[in-house]
Amino acid sequence: MKKMIAMTLALIMALSLFAGCGAAKPAETDPPKEVLKVGISPDFAPMEFVIITDGESKISGFDVMLAEYIAQEMGKELQLMPMDFSACQTAVAMGTVDMSISGFSWTEERAANYNLSDYYYAGDNETEQVLITTKDNAGKFTTVESMAGLKVGAQAASLQEGLCKEQLPDNDLMVFTDINTGVLQLKKGDFQIMAVATGNADAIIAANPDLALAGFNFDVSEEESNNLILLKKGNDELTAEVNKILAKALEAGKYGEWYAKAEELAGIGIHVSYDEEGNVSSTSPIE
Repeated sequence: MKKMIAMTLALIMALSLFAGCGAAKPAETDPPKEVLKVGISPDFAPMEFVIITDGESKISGFDVMLAEYIAQEMGKELQLMPMDFSACQTAVAMGTVDMSISGFSWTEERAANYNLSDYYYAGDNETEQVLITTKDNAGKFTTVESMAGLKVGAQAASLQEGLCKEQLPDNDLMVFTDINTGVLQLKKGDFQIMAVATGNADAIIAANPDLALAGFNFDVSEEESNNLILLKKGNDELTAEVNKILAKALEAGKYGEWYAKAEELAGIGIHVSYDEEGNVSSTSPIE
């Protein structure tokens, strides 16, 4: 009897092994990619903005194309994290994003508090910093003296805010969180002139035919005349990797291609601005 039981068990084990050999193996899946978190303030066409077409919204612009390129070169999945411009800088400092790509230029404060990438080149967007005003004042404000007593608007924590403080010290400065809000305030008459980068001025005026160039250009240093990426202070390894990718993009002629495409895209859809929590705070049409 014991011999019969042993033989039966042996047969069951043999059959189970045979069945196991023929069983399909579970499908192998690729491990999930690492995520590259990039803070962005999409209110600064043609560098970053949101277009809504056919009911669908998408963050687009030169800096988005650059972020996509960096993520691809790193073999990571890009996660854009929209927030207001000041919050982008805070997020980098706190480490809640890996970097911020949002039309940043060099300033002494940023150099002291962040790792800054090498420059990248987006047309003449940062080379010239200008003032815009209402169309009936086009070309009237060409000198500091001609703007005496006027209120000037600038985005908080921006290069333009610093330029206004340095070069228009006697004008009352009013700051706003995002550029679309600034445009609305300018049109409403909260201030008479607004400081912006020249590429952004082109996009704003194209979308708002009742606005125009004021006729004044700020003095811009060589350090301030191009864009760079903000990374957390001390993150030297990631900064070096980013710089290699920027050099590759430059050598491949990507910058001109991206800027031309960004300018084209900035002519359609709707600008959308975000608050510091990532919620839509305002929208305005691009015509």
